Amino acid sequence: MRRFLLVAAIVGTATATQAADMPDFLRGSFTAPVARTNWQGVYIGGQASYGAADMDFTNSGQDLLAKLLNNIDVEQEFNISKWPLQQKTNTQNSGFGGFFGYNAQWTDVVVGVELNYIHGKFFNSSSGSQGRTFFFPTDYQTTANVSSSSSMNIRDYGSLRVRGGYTWGCFLPYLFGGVALGQADINRRADATLFYRYVGSQVPALPNIGPSNHSLTDDANAHFIYGYSGGLGVDMMLVANLFLRAEWEYMRFTAPVDTTINTVRAGIGYKF
Repeated sequence: MRRFLLVAAIVGTATATQAADMPDFLRGSFTAPVARTNWQGVYIGGQASYGAADMDFTNSGQDLLAKLLNNIDVEQEFNISKWPLQQKTNTQNSGFGGFFGYNAQWTDVVVGVELNYIHGKFFNSSSGSQGRTFFFPTDYQTTANVSSSSSMNIRDYGSLRVRGGYTWGCFLPYLFGGVALGQADINRRADATLFYRYVGSQVPALPNIGPSNHSLTDDANAHFIYGYSGGLGVDMMLVANLFLRAEWEYMRFTAPVDTTINTVRAGIGYKF
């Protein structure tokens, strides 16, 4: 009996030792490692976009009117050049372009710089006029009629941006921000007519003055505009360093016509 128990103990110990040395996957706890996509390096691609541009023409003619009415009494008294004459507009259109950049990767974190470009057409215009009558200066009834019109055509725009993303399998979701750059044709015109009619009691009466007509235009073709941009997107690696892209970008330009552009884009690229 003692011999039997000794043999059983030896066999049990050997079995336990072998079980401890077995690979993890034979014990049911093996987890296959997730392949990490390599985004490091230079990349280039093409894209198509669709977006909307909001153009605020409200104050676009004020500087022209201020020049026209400089040192005129009713302008100094009533700020005629500040009258709101135009309005905000919205337009939609599509475009196409490309992108070029470089990624640096640390494990799952990707940081890069990119130059992004779209050729399209966002065009709109606005015009307005207003007239008022004042009993100014003394003994005169002054009638002021002012008008302004503006148009803007953005043909090329893009951004120089910094990207930051995190790899997830074959996907690279990312955020970005940077400088917005563009080229636009901006055409503006302002007109002012002033008429002074004497209404006093002086005899003989003082003469009426005017009407006096003033106009000024400003045509800035191929004008450089700039601002800032930001957005988010995702790249998806397919095969042989070929990847797809989906993206949304917000851009704001500071110009005589304050403009914001929102676009959604789809593209395809290649990483070298």
